[in-house]
Amino acid sequence: MIYPLIAKLDTQLRIVISPTEKQSLILRFLASGNLFTFFTKHRKCLLKSFLIKGLLPIVIDINIYHYYNLTKKLDTFDFQEADFARKLKDEKQYLEEGAKLSNQEGQDLERRIREMQEIKNKIGRKVNAKAQTMFEHEEKQYNDIRKKQNIVENDKRKMLAVMLELDEKKKQSLKLAFDQVSKDFGSIFSTLLPGASSKLTAPFGMTILEGVEIKVSLGGVWKDNLTELSGGQRSLAALSLILAMLLFKPAPLYILDEVDAALDLSHTQNIGSMLKSHFKKSQFIIVSLKDGMFNNANVLFRTKFVDGVSTVSRTTNKS
Repeated sequence: MIYPLIAKLDTQLRIVISPTEKQSLILRFLASGNLFTFFTKHRKCLLKSFLIKGLLPIVIDINIYHYYNLTKKLDTFDFQEADFARKLKDEKQYLEEGAKLSNQEGQDLERRIREMQEIKNKIGRKVNAKAQTMFEHEEKQYNDIRKKQNIVENDKRKMLAVMLELDEKKKQSLKLAFDQVSKDFGSIFSTLLPGASSKLTAPFGMTILEGVEIKVSLGGVWKDNLTELSGGQRSLAALSLILAMLLFKPAPLYILDEVDAALDLSHTQNIGSMLKSHFKKSQFIIVSLKDGMFNNANVLFRTKFVDGVSTVSRTTNKS
C-alpha cells in the first residue's frame, strides 16, 4: 500500500516544486518513521503554493495504511497474549513449586540449569543432526523385516504342522497297507503251499518305515532265511507277495506270463484255485504250458500248428 501513496505524492509534488526538492522531500518521507513527525518537520516546504490542499487525500490514505498496520499488530499481540496465558497455565505447577524455593535453592537451581545448558550445547556440537532421521529410517526397515519374519515364521509353523500331519497319515497308511498285505500274503501263500504260512515283519530293532522282512514257516517251523527254501517254494513266496500287494488295490485286468514254469503240476493247480478265490472282481490273462492251469480257466485259447500254420481255437469251460 505504501507504493501507491508514494506515486500519488510524487504526482502532487511534480506540479508545485522542482524535481530536486521533490526527490528530497520523498526521501525524507520514506526515512521518517512517523507521518505526523514528517509533516511537522517539513511543514514550510509542504505549505509552499498551498500544497497541503493537494496532499490532503494522501494524508488520509497514509493514516488508513497506518491504522491497518496497527490493527494487524493488535491481532498479533492478542494471539501472543493467548499463547502466553496457555503456557502460563501449563507451567502453573512449576511456578508454584518454584515460589516455595528459598533464595539459596533458587540459586542452586539456576546454576544447575546453566550447567545442563552448557552440557547440552557441548553434546549438540558432537551429535549428528541426521542421526534421528537415520534412526527412524532404520527402525522402519527393522519393523518391516520383523513383520516379514513373523509372516515367514507363521508360514513355517503351518508347514511344519502340515508335514507332521502328513507324516502321521503316511504312517497310518503304511501301517494299514502293511497289515493288509501281510495278511493277504499269508493267505495266498498258504493256498499255494498247503501246510505253510508266511508273514511280513520289521527287522529286529527297526520299524516298518525302516525295513520289512519276509518270514516263512514250513511245518510249524519259521525259517531264519529264505535260502533254506527250495527254488519252487521261493517262487511261490515271491508270487504270493506280488499278488498280495496287487490285491491291496486290485486292478481290473492282470497278465501273467508262465508264472508256473518252475512249479510242479500240483502247485500250478493251486495257483488257478487261488486266483478264483482271492481275485473275484479281476480278470486274468495267463500264458501257461501246463494243464493244471487250464482246468481253472473260464475261457481257454489254444494255439497249435496245423499243416505248418499256427491256428487258435477257443474253448469255454462250462463248469
